Amino acid sequence: MTARAPKPRLRPLASLLVTGVWLSASPAFGQDDAAITPEENGVDTAQRSGRNTTYSPDYFERYGPRNALDMIEQVPGFQISGGGNGGRGLGQADQNVLVNGERLSSKSDSVRDQLQRIPAKDVIRIEIIDGTSLDVPGLSGQVANVIVDLAGIAGTFNWQGEFRTTAVDPEWYGGELSVAGTSGALNFTVALSNNNNRFGAEGPTLIVDRDGTLVQAEDTIFTGSFDRPTATANLGYDLGDNISSTLNLSYTRSYFRRSEGETISGPAIDPRLRSILTAEEGYEYEVSGDITFPVGAGQLKLIGVESYDDEEFGQTVVSSFEDPAVLTVGSRFTRADGSGERIARAEYNFPLWEADWQISGEAAFNRLNRISGLFELGANGDFNAIDFPEGTGGVSESRYEISTSLSRVLTDRLSLQVTGGYEFSTIKQSGIAANQRSFSRPKGKASLSWQVGEGFDITAAIERRVGQLSFGDFLARVFLDNDNANAGNNELVPSQTWETRVEVNKSLGDWGSTTFIYEQRWIEDFVDLVPIPGGGEARGNIDTARRTEIEWATTVRMDPIGWNGAQFDIRLEYEEGEVIDLLTGELRDFSGGRDREIEIDYRHDIPGSNIAYGGGMEYNRTRPYRRIGEVGREQDGPTFANVFVEHKDLLGLTVRATAANLIGGRDRFARTVFDGPRNEGKIAFVEDRNRRIGPIFRFSVSGNF
Repeated sequence: MTARAPKPRLRPLASLLVTGVWLSASPAFGQDDAAITPEENGVDTAQRSGRNTTYSPDYFERYGPRNALDMIEQVPGFQISGGGNGGRGLGQADQNVLVNGERLSSKSDSVRDQLQRIPAKDVIRIEIIDGTSLDVPGLSGQVANVIVDLAGIAGTFNWQGEFRTTAVDPEWYGGELSVAGTSGALNFTVALSNNNNRFGAEGPTLIVDRDGTLVQAEDTIFTGSFDRPTATANLGYDLGDNISSTLNLSYTRSYFRRSEGETISGPAIDPRLRSILTAEEGYEYEVSGDITFPVGAGQLKLIGVESYDDEEFGQTVVSSFEDPAVLTVGSRFTRADGSGERIARAEYNFPLWEADWQISGEAAFNRLNRISGLFELGANGDFNAIDFPEGTGGVSESRYEISTSLSRVLTDRLSLQVTGGYEFSTIKQSGIAANQRSFSRPKGKASLSWQVGEGFDITAAIERRVGQLSFGDFLARVFLDNDNANAGNNELVPSQTWETRVEVNKSLGDWGSTTFIYEQRWIEDFVDLVPIPGGGEARGNIDTARRTEIEWATTVRMDPIGWNGAQFDIRLEYEEGEVIDLLTGELRDFSGGRDREIEIDYRHDIPGSNIAYGGGMEYNRTRPYRRIGEVGREQDGPTFANVFVEHKDLLGLTVRATAANLIGGRDRFARTVFDGPRNEGKIAFVEDRNRRIGPIFRFSVSGNF
């Protein structure tokens, strides 16, 4: 079943856009934007030339940075974005951070991870550049180019710990140790890290019938843990004669545990204890590299990536009753996944007709092999297998892409970047729902950047995208904790999107900077849960959908009014979707995901000292999710607040203490379940969960060696 959304309508969002552009264009409290002048103490310097702004290390001195990430997070109005590794293939650059003018090539390492391993002393400067003017296809808007000179050998380290007032275990093992340097023509960065988390909540859940009469009461304590130890190595070698190469290696183990213990009672049910145990464990690795060398008038870059992810998941739900005459009941779901990706890409960059050109080709091969199992607890205490062939099978994709792009500075105020390409792919599925389909689709992007005035620029872009499917959606799975299931769908189609984007960047002079982004997307073959013939639901396609997103990030520094060292960082996000509900035929928002975020952070670096303090507040709102037979919302918070104090040179270390969740953000979940499709059935029950998270106390220590 498909449906087509109507054309988007002008809404109050348009007035927000006009307001944002007006504010961005307004003079900053009468300040002259022609240059950012140094403070009298000479430690806060930045220079603006044309459309670019350069921040020297002196600018960041008051923050006591330990690495490049500490520095880039203090660039006024700048937000790291892009670089998500969830998409298959490499494609063109989409992350707004470069190092020495080059995109970061590893898919397994995030841009934040890689920046954190660059010692602050090796950062020469950070340039904020108009991405459209660069010869790096795919970039537009503000881009940070971190200029680094690795001199000798140096290291960075950080440790993070946390504890709570609930039953959650403390965190002791989070952090990273890295070493970076050069030896002759070789430059290298090696690191050992562990991204870990301990979490949980406790409190009641009430279930009532359609008349509001109590059916069931639950008292729950849940705790969980996550650890992701990782070893990485990034190597670069200068072969001379304009030939250079890199090699990236990473290996990760992952461990996830979640335990929920529930005491259940009710007027008409047998009291019982229910335990829900969820575990996931696996490993992954990546080997990637590239070599760049001159060919004719340009440079040819050859890139290769090989990655693999092995994962085993299991969830067990067991209910034992107070009445010994009632047998213990339980279910178990298991899933073993092996997924991999192999990529070969070539990029040829050359100058022609006063423009920078790139011709590229890419081949990407992805695969998923899954074995799923469903079990029921027998009277003898053993779990007996239930036929579940829909959850087992394999999915593979072969994708080929060719593209051509040009970047040209049209005038001293205008820059243009245009990319056109075509993608060919074949998706094969094995198992009981074996299928094979092929697709060929155009893609491309055009962006135009206009420097309206000194410190004020606008970038407009239009892009045609081809989406990436999640291979797991082709196969069936169950959710034992909520008594839900998704069927498989071997007819899934990748979405296609037209996206328009406007980014406005305005310097506020000595006061800081502001960035306003407006995005509008028109989506074909939108992927969502859809009803399937014969009952049930699966991830499927809806003809059309629309999405609008607004983001506004502003840094305001208080030095101009004599409040030296104080600043506010403000970020607002608004998102609205519009898609046809296939059950009701009415327009609705997207299902799940955040659609509102407000974040306000305050930091004060006390002049003449190594002490900083501050705090922040965050509000976020999650959309309701919609299944065929229920509607619900899962929401943490929605408001969180924190305070911190930091010493930037305590025995040569940076030490920070944070108290978080100070105004009682909670773990909330509410759903209405129907006795049939929600457009036809009556309410079966309403579930309301309200659990206490409690205050969170965090500590971190970082340094260099």
